[in-house]
Amino acid sequence: MKNSSSILVNKQTITSIAIGGFDGMHAAHQKLFERLDEHGAIVSIESGYANLTPKRYRQEYSKYPIYYYVLDNIKHLEGDEFIRLINEEFPNLQKIVVGFDFCFGKDRKYDTQNLKELFHGDVEVIEEYKIGGIAVHSRYIRYYLAEGNIELANTLLGKEYKIYGGRIKGQGLGSKSFVPTINLRVNEFLLPKEGVYITKTILNEIEYDSVTFLGHRVTTDGSYAVETHIIDENVVERDYTTQIKFLKRIRDNQKFDSFEELKKQILKDIESAKKFFIYGR
Repeated sequence: MKNSSSILVNKQTITSIAIGGFDGMHAAHQKLFERLDEHGAIVSIESGYANLTPKRYRQEYSKYPIYYYVLDNIKHLEGDEFIRLINEEFPNLQKIVVGFDFCFGKDRKYDTQNLKELFHGDVEVIEEYKIGGIAVHSRYIRYYLAEGNIELANTLLGKEYKIYGGRIKGQGLGSKSFVPTINLRVNEFLLPKEGVYITKTILNEIEYDSVTFLGHRVTTDGSYAVETHIIDENVVERDYTTQIKFLKRIRDNQKFDSFEELKKQILKDIESAKKFFIYGR
């Protein structure tokens, strides 16, 4: 799905908002959004550290307009000053939805009980949401990505983890000695643990079955790379921005004694991916 810019809506029409950080737009965040009415909106507090769904990619995962507030610009506000700002921004606001651990105001000293006292409207607090006994939090998703546990991270996200990258020139070895790959520069997103993954690569809004390597090229030049091989040979013209969805981890990054051994392993990885797409997960 193409990255969407923010939906433009007159703030005077907004009657309910969900407030939070919302990095990942994960399954627990969606529980908050479900409690908004038809004139709802999302208020995202930006700390500058979001790397699961950086700011400009977040609108893709909600039908509600998202309004961004930079934390550094509001963290000095006392609780009543913050609520006054919210009421001024959304003059017809009737309801606020937050998570159970929501804190706000100077030194984060105001909690959900203070919110209920300060806001003269409905405040709905969503309890901690768990999947398979695991609490859904952005920090846990980051942990599982760093461990290479893509499937569990995806479960908590409620979708496949996806990154965006711009195409760059690679070593030139792939199309000559191995298999052709698209090499990417990824700046904003958290990258999963080094290794080889079964993925979907999206070009010109078309999804292709693919295998993606990310990590240091220990067999060749040692540099860090993100490169994806599209299994389907009938690929439409490639645009600059490429999206990759991670589905399953195949193996660790490995050093091989020869290019020939590396090529054999790459072909095995491709066969593993083909079986995955044919026979299911």
